[in-house]
Amino acid sequence: MGTVLEKIDSRTREFIESQRLFFVATAPAGSGGRVNVSPKGIDGTLTVVDERTVAYLDITASGAETIAHLRDNGRITLMFCAFEGPPNVVRLYGLGRVVTLYDDEYDGWVGRFDEQRGARAVVVVDVERVSTSCGYGVPLMDYVGERDLLPAHMDRKGADGQIAYRHRKNRVSIDGLPAYDYDPAART
Repeated sequence: MGTVLEKIDSRTREFIESQRLFFVATAPAGSGGRVNVSPKGIDGTLTVVDERTVAYLDITASGAETIAHLRDNGRITLMFCAFEGPPNVVRLYGLGRVVTLYDDEYDGWVGRFDEQRGARAVVVVDVERVSTSCGYGVPLMDYVGERDLLPAHMDRKGADGQIAYRHRKNRVSIDGLPAYDYDPAART
Protein backbone atom coordinates (compact mmCIF):
# COMPACT_ATOMS: atom_id res chain seq x y z
CA MET A 1 0.00 0.00 0.00
CA GLY A 2 1.53 3.36 1.04
CA THR A 3 5.28 3.91 1.19
CA VAL A 4 7.49 6.85 2.13
CA LEU A 5 10.55 7.10 -0.09
CA GLU A 6 13.83 8.77 0.79
CA LYS A 7 13.96 10.61 -2.53
CA ILE A 8 12.60 10.66 -6.07
CA ASP A 9 14.18 7.42 -7.24
CA SER A 10 14.42 6.39 -10.90
CA ARG A 11 11.18 4.39 -10.84
CA THR A 12 9.25 7.28 -9.27
CA ARG A 13 10.81 9.75 -11.69
CA GLU A 14 9.72 7.61 -14.63
CA PHE A 15 6.18 7.45 -13.23
CA ILE A 16 6.01 11.22 -12.65
CA GLU A 17 7.35 12.05 -16.10
CA SER A 18 4.85 9.72 -17.79
CA GLN A 19 1.76 11.34 -16.25
CA ARG A 20 -0.27 13.71 -18.41
CA LEU A 21 -1.92 15.43 -15.46
CA PHE A 22 -0.91 16.40 -11.94
CA PHE A 23 -2.42 18.44 -9.16
CA VAL A 24 -0.88 21.25 -7.10
CA ALA A 25 -2.18 21.96 -3.60
CA THR A 26 -1.34 24.99 -1.46
CA ALA A 27 -2.92 26.91 1.40
CA PRO A 28 -2.27 30.20 3.17
CA ALA A 29 -0.78 30.26 6.67
CA GLY A 30 -3.09 30.18 9.66
CA SER A 31 -6.65 28.96 10.01
CA GLY A 32 -8.21 31.43 7.57
CA GLY A 33 -8.12 31.41 3.82
CA ARG A 34 -8.90 28.78 1.28
CA VAL A 35 -7.04 25.64 0.30
CA ASN A 36 -6.31 25.67 -3.41
CA VAL A 37 -5.95 22.67 -5.74
CA SER A 38 -4.99 23.30 -9.35
CA PRO A 39 -4.81 20.79 -12.20
CA LYS A 40 -1.73 21.04 -14.41
CA GLY A 41 -1.24 19.10 -17.58
CA ILE A 42 0.14 21.11 -20.46
CA ASP A 43 2.70 18.90 -22.16
CA GLY A 44 6.29 20.08 -21.78
CA THR A 45 5.75 22.14 -18.61
CA LEU A 46 7.06 19.81 -15.87
CA THR A 47 10.58 18.60 -15.15
CA VAL A 48 12.16 16.43 -12.49
CA VAL A 49 15.44 18.26 -11.92
CA ASP A 50 16.98 15.78 -9.50
CA GLU A 51 16.00 13.44 -6.68
CA ARG A 52 14.92 16.35 -4.46
CA THR A 53 13.76 19.02 -6.94
CA VAL A 54 10.93 19.39 -9.44
CA ALA A 55 9.83 22.44 -11.36
CA TYR A 56 6.92 23.39 -13.55
CA LEU A 57 6.18 26.29 -15.85
CA ASP A 58 3.46 28.55 -14.50
CA ILE A 59 1.44 29.94 -17.37
CA THR A 60 -0.58 33.15 -17.12
CA ALA A 61 -4.12 32.13 -16.23
CA SER A 62 -7.22 33.35 -14.42
CA GLY A 63 -5.86 32.88 -10.91
CA ALA A 64 -2.65 33.14 -8.95
CA GLU A 65 -3.49 31.25 -5.74
CA THR A 66 -0.40 29.05 -5.85
CA ILE A 67 1.85 32.07 -6.22
CA ALA A 68 0.11 33.88 -3.34
CA HIS A 69 0.36 30.86 -1.05
CA LEU A 70 4.00 30.20 -1.89
CA ARG A 71 4.82 33.84 -1.16
CA ASP A 72 2.95 33.48 2.13
CA ASN A 73 4.50 30.26 3.46
CA GLY A 74 6.07 28.16 0.69
CA ARG A 75 4.11 24.96 1.46
CA ILE A 76 3.17 22.89 -1.58
CA THR A 77 2.12 19.36 -2.50
CA LEU A 78 2.13 17.87 -5.99
CA MET A 79 0.07 14.74 -6.65
CA PHE A 80 0.38 12.40 -9.63
CA CYS A 81 -2.24 9.68 -10.26
CA ALA A 82 -2.09 6.73 -12.64
CA PHE A 83 -5.21 6.98 -14.80
CA GLU A 84 -3.97 4.14 -17.00
CA GLY A 85 -1.85 1.09 -16.30
CA PRO A 86 -1.19 -0.20 -12.77
CA PRO A 87 -2.75 1.88 -9.98
CA ASN A 88 -0.43 4.30 -8.23
CA VAL A 89 -0.44 7.72 -6.58
CA VAL A 90 2.71 9.74 -5.84
CA ARG A 91 2.73 12.83 -3.65
CA LEU A 92 5.64 15.24 -3.41
CA TYR A 93 5.56 17.44 -0.31
CA GLY A 94 7.90 20.38 -0.09
CA LEU A 95 8.65 24.04 -0.13
CA GLY A 96 8.13 25.94 -3.33
CA ARG A 97 9.32 29.23 -4.64
CA VAL A 98 8.31 31.37 -7.57
CA VAL A 99 10.87 32.46 -10.15
CA THR A 100 9.12 35.15 -12.20
CA LEU A 101 9.99 36.10 -15.72
CA TYR A 102 11.55 39.24 -14.22
CA ASP A 103 13.97 37.37 -11.95
CA ASP A 104 17.63 36.99 -12.91
CA GLU A 105 17.50 33.19 -12.60
CA TYR A 106 14.41 32.84 -14.83
CA ASP A 107 16.38 32.25 -18.04
CA GLY A 108 18.23 29.39 -16.38
CA TRP A 109 14.93 27.70 -15.50
CA VAL A 110 12.66 28.40 -18.47
CA GLY A 111 14.97 26.65 -20.93
CA ARG A 112 14.09 23.32 -19.27
CA PHE A 113 10.57 23.42 -20.72
CA ASP A 114 9.40 22.64 -24.23
CA GLU A 115 6.27 24.80 -23.89
CA GLN A 116 6.90 28.42 -22.92
CA ARG A 117 4.04 30.44 -24.42
CA GLY A 118 2.30 32.63 -21.86
CA ALA A 119 4.78 31.85 -19.09
CA ARG A 120 4.73 34.15 -16.08
CA ALA A 121 6.99 32.12 -13.77
CA VAL A 122 8.60 28.82 -12.91
CA VAL A 123 7.56 27.13 -9.68
CA VAL A 124 10.52 25.31 -8.16
CA VAL A 125 9.78 22.73 -5.47
CA ASP A 126 12.38 21.52 -2.99
CA VAL A 127 10.95 18.09 -2.18
CA GLU A 128 11.06 17.14 1.50
CA ARG A 129 8.89 14.02 1.40
CA VAL A 130 7.98 11.53 -1.32
CA SER A 131 5.12 9.13 -0.68
CA THR A 132 3.17 6.61 -2.69
CA SER A 133 -0.26 5.11 -2.14
CA CYS A 134 -2.20 2.35 -3.84
CA GLY A 135 -4.40 4.37 -6.19
CA TYR A 136 -7.05 1.67 -6.11
CA GLY A 137 -9.80 4.31 -6.00
CA VAL A 138 -8.51 6.23 -9.04
CA PRO A 139 -10.53 5.47 -12.19
CA LEU A 140 -9.04 4.22 -15.43
CA MET A 141 -9.28 6.89 -18.10
CA ASP A 142 -8.12 7.16 -21.70
CA TYR A 143 -5.93 10.04 -22.80
CA VAL A 144 -7.44 11.67 -25.90
CA GLY A 145 -5.05 14.56 -26.52
CA GLU A 146 -3.78 17.97 -25.52
CA ARG A 147 -5.93 21.08 -25.45
CA ASP A 148 -3.79 23.74 -27.04
CA LEU A 149 -5.94 26.49 -25.64
CA LEU A 150 -4.23 28.29 -22.74
CA PRO A 151 -0.73 28.73 -24.21
CA ALA A 152 -2.18 29.72 -27.60
CA HIS A 153 -4.64 32.15 -25.96
CA MET A 154 -1.86 33.85 -24.02
CA ASP A 155 0.42 33.86 -27.06
CA ARG A 156 -2.24 35.76 -29.05
CA LYS A 157 -2.41 38.38 -26.30
CA GLY A 158 1.29 39.17 -26.72
CA ALA A 159 3.57 40.43 -23.96
CA ASP A 160 1.66 43.66 -23.28
CA GLY A 161 -1.70 41.90 -23.32
CA GLN A 162 -0.43 39.32 -20.82
CA ILE A 163 0.82 42.08 -18.51
CA ALA A 164 -2.58 43.79 -18.68
CA TYR A 165 -4.35 40.49 -18.04
CA ARG A 166 -2.17 39.70 -15.01
CA HIS A 167 -2.72 43.22 -13.73
CA ARG A 168 -6.51 42.67 -13.87
CA LYS A 169 -6.66 39.03 -12.72
CA ASN A 170 -3.49 37.98 -10.88
CA ARG A 171 -2.40 40.76 -8.49
CA VAL A 172 -4.12 39.30 -5.42
CA SER A 173 -5.48 35.91 -4.42
CA ILE A 174 -9.13 35.23 -3.71
CA ASP A 175 -8.25 35.75 -0.03
CA GLY A 176 -6.63 39.13 -0.71
CA LEU A 177 -3.01 37.96 -0.43
CA PRO A 178 -0.38 39.50 -2.73
CA ALA A 179 -0.06 37.23 -5.76
CA TYR A 180 1.45 38.13 -9.14
CA ASP A 181 2.15 41.82 -8.65
CA TYR A 182 5.56 41.74 -10.29
CA ASP A 183 4.62 43.20 -13.67
CA PRO A 184 5.56 46.83 -14.34
CA ALA A 185 1.87 47.64 -14.96
CA ALA A 186 1.00 46.29 -11.53
CA ARG A 187 3.40 48.69 -9.83
CA THR A 188 1.58 51.81 -10.91
